[in-house]
Amino acid sequence: MTSVNEGWETARVSTAAQARPGAPEPPDTALDTLLALVTDDLKAVNRIIVERMDSEVELIPQLAGYIVASGGKRLRPLLTLASAQLCRHSGSRHQGLAAAVEFIHTATLLHDDVVDGSDLRRGNASANEVFGNKPSVLVGDFLFARAFQLMVEDGSLDVLRILSTASAVIAEGEVMQLAASNDLDTTEAIYLRVIEAKTAALFAAACRIGAVVADRPTAEEEALEQFGRNLGVAFQLVDDVLDYSAHQARLGKSIGDDFREGKVTLPVVLACARGDSQERAFWKRCVEDLDQRDGDLDQALDLMRQHRTLEDSVARARQYADAACAALAVFPPSQARDALLGIVSFCVEREY
Repeated sequence: MTSVNEGWETARVSTAAQARPGAPEPPDTALDTLLALVTDDLKAVNRIIVERMDSEVELIPQLAGYIVASGGKRLRPLLTLASAQLCRHSGSRHQGLAAAVEFIHTATLLHDDVVDGSDLRRGNASANEVFGNKPSVLVGDFLFARAFQLMVEDGSLDVLRILSTASAVIAEGEVMQLAASNDLDTTEAIYLRVIEAKTAALFAAACRIGAVVADRPTAEEEALEQFGRNLGVAFQLVDDVLDYSAHQARLGKSIGDDFREGKVTLPVVLACARGDSQERAFWKRCVEDLDQRDGDLDQALDLMRQHRTLEDSVARARQYADAACAALAVFPPSQARDALLGIVSFCVEREY
């Protein structure tokens, strides 16, 4: 089984491509830049993660280690580390809090996969597929508890308020998403409310606490919160587009999982709103009734191409990305600010 340390190392994306002089960094190079900027802090966070996942109950570190080592870019803790550096924090508090952020995120992944009945996570068997639903839920609870222990140890009521509020909002977002599942009456406004809660809230909190530990003015806290919130929405919008991406298919990755589960994401919302009665009947059968047949995914992709719903969803993501970049204008130029601006490109310009 892959170790936790090996899993964290997969966060380092090696790229041979170099940016053209005067051009924005390619997305993967932007991630490398951010990783290089916080590499020492990230090693410390990794040590905290490994230490705090330990338990005398053998199944807990086994299952927690499995999902932590399963891939992913560790964006949320990276944002905490970079935000603290942006605010010139000179201590180590941000390291424990970055670990808490990762624990919150990992716990939500464990719970989400159980709720969704998912058998894959980042191309690998999900934890609930390997260990079962009950252990996944309970270990998710354990990781939430570890996160709150780290918050309490930090000693800041502001930090505790920010991260506990985000945890509650994430849970609300998951319930909202459950209520909207297989419901074609879901509007773009409702969809955005869901992703602002279930995804963007933790991005926002992860960034804001970087200013809190540095004892920066409220204006800087709020700027980082707005940066994280807008980045989180943009990230989720692109994720939802990637589920229907021809590029993903060329890479051999599964596409259409959201479609098969009847998830109403923005590409579906726009396609249904722009379609005629016959097309809406198709979406109702496939998404609301989950009566799916051979060729339905191809037809769904054809309708999305016809109505340009994937392109328009990415355009929405770029609007939020622009707002994220604008929020950092209150900070003077620095390597940390450049790295955070670059990570916006990483999140939005993933190939689709």
